[in-house]
Amino acid sequence: MGKIFVLAAFLGVLIPVFGAAQEGPKDPFLHGLASFIIPGLGQYLNGESDKALVHFLVAVSIPTVGYYVAFATLNPFLFYVVPLAQLGWSLYSAMDAYNVAQRYNELHGFSLLEMHIPLGE
Repeated sequence: MGKIFVLAAFLGVLIPVFGAAQEGPKDPFLHGLASFIIPGLGQYLNGESDKALVHFLVAVSIPTVGYYVAFATLNPFLFYVVPLAQLGWSLYSAMDAYNVAQRYNELHGFSLLEMHIPLGE
């Protein structure tokens, strides 16, 4: 239980560093990558804080519940299923964040060619 509080405190520091929803064009790749690494972070960057919380809680509950059931039943098959389920959820979360950011750019008339992202400055 203590690990969850440490992770929540870490995310409480990490998320404001990235900033919340932005007004200009959104980088779909960055939002997708952020949500792949920490499910829900890309949704938060897109301004969907409720969806971000759900994605994060599901990402935390998959290994927690999965490994608890695996140890309780001593089913070796579940030890292989849990990481695959976690990977699947991370991919789904990344695709969702990417698609929402891309749809936002299309609806607001932004294109990737107009994004002036400074590299190495």
